[in-house]
Amino acid sequence: MNDEGEIKIFAALDWIRDNAPALAKARAERVYMEEWRKSHKAILMKESECGGQKSTAAQERDAYASAEYVQTLHALKAAVEAEETLRWRMVAAQARIEAWRSLESTRRIEAKTV
Repeated sequence: MNDEGEIKIFAALDWIRDNAPALAKARAERVYMEEWRKSHKAILMKESECGGQKSTAAQERDAYASAEYVQTLHALKAAVEAEETLRWRMVAAQARIEAWRSLESTRRIEAKTV
């Protein structure tokens, strides 16, 4: 492998190291938003109950229909998108490293047979 290829591998390793905290934060945000969605629904259902809705189905309908709940869903969508973007970039960097390892192994085997 030439020096340029090795530099790209080190760049991939550096990218993984440098972006691991961002991926962890994105994952934490996504999990938080998933849990907040449940809590928010319960809060909205409680408000609906205080507003006179007695049945759970009606409370749930009101919660799901509220603009506040829709905002929570948009925030969850953004959190999932941020996490998935970082995750797939991480997967691509790891694949680049694995491809380099395979090429290096092949190069070593070829060097031994010559």
